[in-house]
Amino acid sequence: MDQKITEETGKNLEDAIIHFKEEIGKIRTGRASTALVENLMVDYYGSKAPVKQIASINVPEPRLITIQPWDRDSLVGIEAAIRESDLGLNPNNDGQIIRLNLPPLNEERRKDLVKVLNKVSEESRITIRNIREEVWKKIQKEEADGKISEDDKFREKSKLQEMIDEYNKKIEEIRKKKEEEIMTV
Repeated sequence: MDQKITEETGKNLEDAIIHFKEEIGKIRTGRASTALVENLMVDYYGSKAPVKQIASINVPEPRLITIQPWDRDSLVGIEAAIRESDLGLNPNNDGQIIRLNLPPLNEERRKDLVKVLNKVSEESRITIRNIREEVWKKIQKEEADGKISEDDKFREKSKLQEMIDEYNKKIEEIRKKKEEEIMTV
C-alpha cells in the first residue's frame, strides 16, 4: 500500500479507537469516574465551557464525585448542567463544592448500559468500515490511473482488510472489558 495511504489509514483508524474509548468512558459502571462529568457543557459567563475547564473534578470514594469550581459563581451553572444531562444524578451543592453520589446499579440498568455500549461499539465498527471504503476507492483510483497494477490493487486490498480486522478486534476487546465492568456488582 502506498506509504502515505497506509499512514493516513492508520491514523484514521487510531482516531476511531480513541473516539470509541472516549464514548464508552461516559458510560457509567459501578464506580465513579471523572469521565462522567468532565465534558458536560456549562453556561459560563455567556459561553459554553466543559466542566473540566472551570472546575477541579475528583473521585475521593468509589461512589462519589466532587466538583470544585475555581469560581464559586459557576456552581449554579454546573449544577444545572448535571441536572439537564442524561446521567440521572442529583447534585448536592454546599456553596463551595458539588457532590455527586452514584447509587449502585440494579440489574435492569446494567443491561440497559450494555445495550448502549453495544450501540456505541457498532457505530465505531461502521466508522471503520467507512474508512475501509474510502481507502479502497483510493486504491481503485490508483489502479485506474495506471499508478499500480491489478495484482498490486488486490495485494493492497488484502493488507487493508488485515488492518481493518485488527482494529475491529481491538474494538471488540475494549467492548468486552467494558461490559465486564458494567456487569460486575
